[in-house]
Amino acid sequence: MPPSSHSLKKITLAVTTLTAFLIPFLGSSTNIALPRIGQELGIDTIVLSWIATSYILAAAVFLLPLGKLSDTVGRKKIFLMGLLIFAAASLFCAISFDAYSLIAFRVIQGFGGSMLFATGMAIVISAFPPEERGRVLGLNVAAVYLGLSVGPFIGGFFTEHLGWRSLFYLNLLLSTVALIMSRRHLEDDPLPAAKQAFDWTGTFIYCVSLILLMYGAAHLTETSGKISAVTGIAGLLTFFWLEHKVANPLLELALFRSNSVFVYSNIAALINYMATFALSFILSLYLQYIRALSPQEAGLVMMAQPIVQAVFSPMAGRLSDRIEPRLVASGGMVMTIIGLLGFVFLNETTSLAWIIINLMFFGLGFALFSSPNTNAVMSAVDKRLYGIASATVGTMRLIGQTFSMAVAMFVISIYMGHARPEPENYPVFMNAIQTLFVVFVVICLLGLLASLVRGNVHNSDTQAKVIKNMN
Repeated sequence: MPPSSHSLKKITLAVTTLTAFLIPFLGSSTNIALPRIGQELGIDTIVLSWIATSYILAAAVFLLPLGKLSDTVGRKKIFLMGLLIFAAASLFCAISFDAYSLIAFRVIQGFGGSMLFATGMAIVISAFPPEERGRVLGLNVAAVYLGLSVGPFIGGFFTEHLGWRSLFYLNLLLSTVALIMSRRHLEDDPLPAAKQAFDWTGTFIYCVSLILLMYGAAHLTETSGKISAVTGIAGLLTFFWLEHKVANPLLELALFRSNSVFVYSNIAALINYMATFALSFILSLYLQYIRALSPQEAGLVMMAQPIVQAVFSPMAGRLSDRIEPRLVASGGMVMTIIGLLGFVFLNETTSLAWIIINLMFFGLGFALFSSPNTNAVMSAVDKRLYGIASATVGTMRLIGQTFSMAVAMFVISIYMGHARPEPENYPVFMNAIQTLFVVFVVICLLGLLASLVRGNVHNSDTQAKVIKNMN
């Protein structure tokens, strides 16, 4: 007997909520395991950082194209393929034999993850009527923050007691369960009224250019890095030029014309994640190398930020419905800047209590920024453009995260080159960490400027102008 419509909705919600948990959980738990991975595989800090960066880079590069492709071939197909690739890559990560094979499989894992990023939210929205969407979206957002919150602790526990490879086996198990449930119970997408041609040329130029730019940004101290970065920038400029001439472009450039709220909100998201994402990577190395904490102890310390973020993000979202999102988000960025300034003075003897308090303050600032900024992005476009607007801000988030890791790798390479994080190199490593936080403070100040100048969304004249510009 086939499941009822009510049961199908519950299963759809369960599957999409599980995948919403899985992706941030993988990222936060893997960061805790990095020092142990480095010790076992005998690699330097730069190579170690690519284990984290390669996953985010792949997800960032492919999110927008796969989101667009899913509108053509069907979201369920892309979602199922994403789960299959994610599960297989998790297995190969667990049995990888050296750092470079692990990085390669992490790229494949990020490619699968981008398929889930691109389709999961659209699938759950399509399965529920408008009056129920707020509740189910809230559950999905809660799953994201739950993954971020428990990832450091569970990652530390598994790494300490079962080894870092167990994390990827755990992800294999969870993604396999989601795949089986999805294959059996997710409903097929309705056939589109008219299939549009996919912009393969634009997609190729976009993906290659983004990879070259991000690789180059992480290796600017080398000649090859400079050439890669310049080539990537030239490629992206070519991509934007070509998109004006395509009937069905990969990127809807109309969203960026005469819509300051949308443009500056996306810029603020890009810069904010660029200034903050590498924090967990840096602190994981600091707590385990400099302070000699176990992975489990380091995970407990680092839980402070995502827990506060999970508690206050829904409140911040509701606050931005009553107060201009620009003001709430900008206030959050000010708190984030103060939190980053607190880490500028991090040293070998900084108390763990101070680190935890600073992480909680940092988490509160990020909560006040993230939900209101997303609210501003979605409020700046007409309802028919919600899908592409969501994919765009998601891409900005992932690109910002990748650039954050690129900045971290660049600064660490200046101080340490390819030296391994061993006791004799710890003083130099601490100098690199302090410099990094200074750089992140400067970057976040630029994000604050973008956040402040974006304009208001809570007035009818702005909304009318935005909708007019989209037509």
